[in-house]
Amino acid sequence: MIKKGVTLRGIEVFEALASCGSVAQAAEITGLSQPAVSQQISNLEAAVGVALLDHSRRPMRLTAAGEGFLRRMTLALTQLRLAQSELTVMDLAHLTDLSLGVIDDFDNDLTPRLATMLADSMAGCRFRMITDSSKNLIQAMQEKSLHIAIAATSGDAKEGLIELPLARDPFIVVTPSDFHGRVGDLLEGRGQLPFLRYESHQLIANQIENHLTRSNITLESQFEIGSHLALMAMVARGIGWAITTPFGFGRAERFHAALGAHPLPAPGVSRQISLFTGADWTGPVSRNIATTMRQLLQTHMIAPMHTQLPWLAGSFHTLEG
Repeated sequence: MIKKGVTLRGIEVFEALASCGSVAQAAEITGLSQPAVSQQISNLEAAVGVALLDHSRRPMRLTAAGEGFLRRMTLALTQLRLAQSELTVMDLAHLTDLSLGVIDDFDNDLTPRLATMLADSMAGCRFRMITDSSKNLIQAMQEKSLHIAIAATSGDAKEGLIELPLARDPFIVVTPSDFHGRVGDLLEGRGQLPFLRYESHQLIANQIENHLTRSNITLESQFEIGSHLALMAMVARGIGWAITTPFGFGRAERFHAALGAHPLPAPGVSRQISLFTGADWTGPVSRNIATTMRQLLQTHMIAPMHTQLPWLAGSFHTLEG
């Protein structure tokens, strides 16, 4: 029997605080007030009878007992979130036709999970899923060749489409792992490494260039790469540095040992991942898929990235809407 006082909310708060070490950031992640976060942790530690966090350090650090508890609870939370996701999409069984597009950022792991979950929930439904760039997916939505699309947004309203926010994906700087200089020097063009750009027709390239322009930053253009993984491979080989996002960085897991990730020296600069649908798909179907997608993003991409890069905890998170 689970001890009295050990609650799911308390465990979720502990997971958030363990990832960032800050009550303020944990409050932002969980949507609670700072006193409520502190109370949840106090209740949890009292219930288990052991200190899970070293409260005397800033940022807070896990105790040995806390590290073991987190490993076990992370596994349990993952299964709970997956079960909730599977239940969420059960009421899609009435569909007869669904065409869904998903941004290619999620090809590695998340899109196959989403496809499997949806297919299991829609017996007899003609189901078509494609992956493509955000620009192409939005165009397909406006041409009505897709019912729903999950894509990055440039922030402008899309005529005839309804947008459901899914996640905030901040821009970060990625360098070779042996880079020990200042990120500011790279942005000012004083570093030894050249800047590696995304191919100019991509939405992420436009968003990055808009930020650089607003910040009065001019960087020479030597390399322009259309493949995200090729871009990350070049950084890993020490050829240059790049600006990407946590979702992009996570997609390049095979190169992580040779990459270093750093905050972009401009807090708040980010892109948004959203679900787009037409006016005739504004009912529960699009909302259920959005809810499922948020849970998959949190479980399989955001939470692991918080563990790997704790400084992302306050800026890399799901969005409700």
